[in-house]
Amino acid sequence: MEFNKTYNPLKIHLIAIGGSVMHQLAIALHQKGYMVTGSDDEIFEPAKANLEQAGLLPRQMGWNEENITPDIDAVILGMHAKADNPELAKAQQLGLKIYSFPEYIYQESYNKTRIVIGGSHGKTTTTSMVMHVFKEAGKPFDYLVGAKLEGFSQSVSITDAPVIICEGDEYPASTLERRPKFHFLYPHIAVITGIAWDHINVFPTFDFYLEQFIIFINKIEPGGILIYNETDEVLKKLVEANKRADIRYQPYNVPAHAIVYGKTTVTIDNQPAILQVFGNHNLLNLHAAYYVCKEYRIATDTFLHAIATFSGAAKRLQLIAASDSINVYRDFAHAPSKVKATIRAVKEQFPQRRLFAILELHTYSSLNAAFMQEYAGAMDKADVAVVFYSRHALELKRMPPLTPESVLQGFTKEGLLVFNDKDTLWQWMQQQQYEQSCVLLMSSGNYDGLPVEAFAKELAGE
Repeated sequence: MEFNKTYNPLKIHLIAIGGSVMHQLAIALHQKGYMVTGSDDEIFEPAKANLEQAGLLPRQMGWNEENITPDIDAVILGMHAKADNPELAKAQQLGLKIYSFPEYIYQESYNKTRIVIGGSHGKTTTTSMVMHVFKEAGKPFDYLVGAKLEGFSQSVSITDAPVIICEGDEYPASTLERRPKFHFLYPHIAVITGIAWDHINVFPTFDFYLEQFIIFINKIEPGGILIYNETDEVLKKLVEANKRADIRYQPYNVPAHAIVYGKTTVTIDNQPAILQVFGNHNLLNLHAAYYVCKEYRIATDTFLHAIATFSGAAKRLQLIAASDSINVYRDFAHAPSKVKATIRAVKEQFPQRRLFAILELHTYSSLNAAFMQEYAGAMDKADVAVVFYSRHALELKRMPPLTPESVLQGFTKEGLLVFNDKDTLWQWMQQQQYEQSCVLLMSSGNYDGLPVEAFAKELAGE
């Protein structure tokens, strides 16, 4: 799509404007000067307040084909919209240009250098690290990231900057376009952080999941570069089996580092930096971010000076409360590999402390009994391991019951506690002794409404 209306701002309509990323795109395009409208059947906070503040909140909830007029330059279709959406049908009838979110991002970034970070885990943190360094280095850039970051008011920015930094999601782009989002971004600088099978409702077999990353590699622009985690044997094998002659390859691994009194110091090019983040998975993310920044001609000392002030993305091993004897962390931990890496990171950083690991199973995959074996050994390094899942979440997802026995068999962790009632979990949490410990709260949900952050503050005496 060529935007050639020089004087008049584009008219854009977003179907399902209330999505967590869709509403951020709407605000970014509005700030760029476009005429933006949108619709949705439900809009929750914080999207509702954000749209209202920007003057973009729909006057009425629901779908209305009268919202779709012939003068609209582009319709952007969110994941929440169904195939029989009446506004979508009207747009198709009028022959309007209809885009999924990533397809539209590509149109806006056609003349930019596109940096895309993909992978089963670590992509949000790696993207956040690159954004943080670019900001500290004074480099203008656009971005798309799936988390709230300190120092950034939004998770999407679309301006006239010469580069865009994107988190590359492998989830489907829209109800019309079922291919993964990162297939539409065509990077010049690409990162793959690792591959661990997830989203079994979308990718029913591991081979099918692997195929999506092969396609992503083939989408890299000629003359571009693939930066990949060579410590991931599955990824390394996949890259070596699908080499392209017209792009460059940069493997990365865990950089040299030391842990002293709970602080990690990393060394790159014989230059040290004391970090606020820790764990091998974060060191891998950092090394990937380093090579991205190096490719964009950011010097090592500039990178290290900036990365030393990076405190992490929201709910990515985020310290939410602390005292002299207790640290409480919150982490998304949406996949077995992330659970294992996060637990290991905390245990290595604080080896003398007792580690309480409380995991909520919340995603479609993690609530599926057939997937449970993927968690084998994931919580082995925790001193006290708890798995919680909500029967309410199973009902909402229209999934069959999950028995505690299947969870115990899948995790293979001696002494594992399994709760499927939030009140029972809450009572247990209140009864434990937490002195000289780390508490790791892992969930992409909210523990069925339990006030875990208030609990963390109380533990730390804040």
